[in-house]
Amino acid sequence: MQLFNTHQAKTQLSQLITMALAGEDIVIARAGIPTVKLIPHKPSLKRRIPGKFKGKIWMSPDFDDESDEINEMFYGGSIEP
Repeated sequence: MQLFNTHQAKTQLSQLITMALAGEDIVIARAGIPTVKLIPHKPSLKRRIPGKFKGKIWMSPDFDDESDEINEMFYGGSIEP
C-alpha cells in the first residue's frame, strides 16, 4: 500500500491511475490520515432475465393496423400545406 497526500495526488494523478490499474493499492491521505483508496473501475455486468415483463405489458389488438388518414398524410397529397 502506498500513501500519498492530496497535494501529491493532484500533481501525480496520471501516474497514480497507472499504478492503480497495474494492481497497486493507492491510498490518498489528508493531513497524514488515510481518507480514500484509488482502485480500478470494474463495470458490473447484469445478466438480462428473459421474460421478466411477461404478462405486464399490454398491446392493443389493432396495433399493427394502418390508418388511411395517416397513410394519406405520409404518402399522398401535395407537399404544400
